[in-house]
Amino acid sequence: QGVLVPGLGTFAVVHEQVNGTEEVYVIRRPVFQLDMDISCLQELMFPTVMIPGDIEIMPLDHWWLSQTKSLPPDVVRGCVEETILLYSFQLRDRQHPAFVFENIGILSCQDNVLCMQFYHSCIVGLENWDTWVALLLT
Repeated sequence: QGVLVPGLGTFAVVHEQVNGTEEVYVIRRPVFQLDMDISCLQELMFPTVMIPGDIEIMPLDHWWLSQTKSLPPDVVRGCVEETILLYSFQLRDRQHPAFVFENIGILSCQDNVLCMQFYHSCIVGLENWDTWVALLLT
């Protein structure tokens, strides 16, 4: 399942087959597919990530987030929308702040490349059998 954060992009977990020297590994790894207004990304490059069509994409669950943070869903929705809007304005103004996603990773811009760097703990939490392969690919 994937999660769409409107105005920013989609987070998903993909299964990927990797051929080793003696066996084939099927690992689960996180991916992020950027989906921002192109005007925000002037002069920035970003990796092209395609999420397979068979992965179900759900919108961000503001109600669930509100339960974990003890805030009303409308407040959470407003905070998410305003934060994404602020981030896009900063990118447009050629500021490159890091966008931190708790327990997931950091969306950052280095050398004019905007990319998602997933935390080690996020990758390990998804793939406990072939963790080293998932870490190398992510």
